[in-house]
Amino acid sequence: MYTIGLASIVLLTGYSGQVSLGNGALMAVGGYSAALTLSNFSVPVWVAFLVAIAAASIFGAILGYAAARLSGPYLAGTTLALAVGMPALANQFEFLGGEQGIIFDIGMPPARFGEEFTLYKWYFWIAALTALIALYFTSNVLYSRFGRTWRAVRGNALAAELAGVNAGRTKVLAFTVSSALAGLAGAVLAMTISLVSPSAFSLALSFSLVTGAVLAGISSLPGVMLGAVILVAIPEIADVVAHRLGDSENVTTYLPSLIVSVLLILSVIFTPNGPGENLRKHRKKHA
Repeated sequence: MYTIGLASIVLLTGYSGQVSLGNGALMAVGGYSAALTLSNFSVPVWVAFLVAIAAASIFGAILGYAAARLSGPYLAGTTLALAVGMPALANQFEFLGGEQGIIFDIGMPPARFGEEFTLYKWYFWIAALTALIALYFTSNVLYSRFGRTWRAVRGNALAAELAGVNAGRTKVLAFTVSSALAGLAGAVLAMTISLVSPSAFSLALSFSLVTGAVLAGISSLPGVMLGAVILVAIPEIADVVAHRLGDSENVTTYLPSLIVSVLLILSVIFTPNGPGENLRKHRKKHA
């Protein structure tokens, strides 16, 4: 899930130059769309994933069109408001399950895999295969003419327009593709926790994704694996610290957010492009 979510930020911010703090909200769109599809129709999980991609793409296209003229802190502020408001909005609608959310049930794994193939293994292989497909797709897009156009607009929008590039349309396309990836990540997250609820897509999730992308290298797609590992490790570190402090509930609850905040601040101060990106440049320089 983190791998796909980080890839969406790398595409949008690292290549297109648009800063978004609302990927958690876009993940919520995908997660709820997939959950509603599964709860109302007897379809395979991959169909629910496709619905999540489509719903998030449409939502992202509308948002991208509305924010096409915004940049920098104005765009970041707009997407931040979306990340804050989406969980509260989901609480207000009964068909979205309110605060309790919606069960995300994909059923048991096929019997042909044997009794030892548990549900958790089934989740793992679905998530891993989905992540690989998403990374392959993203890599191909970034190294296509679309990726080159995004980099041109990020570098100098005026020069790109003089060369015949429609900067506004290019930004909307980047927002749409990034939203599709975020929606898929939200559906995968919903599958792994078997539930879609407002608390699963909090503002903390959006900040965690931004931190992971910065640490991995904001323009480094291969680095998203490193960022995902870091984000998965942070709660485990918090659990260890909490255990040593006597299983403090406050430590377990708040320490992960504190670690994420400190890592983001240190990274922005000392390595603005991210430690992963700096390491890549260092290796390339001495190759």
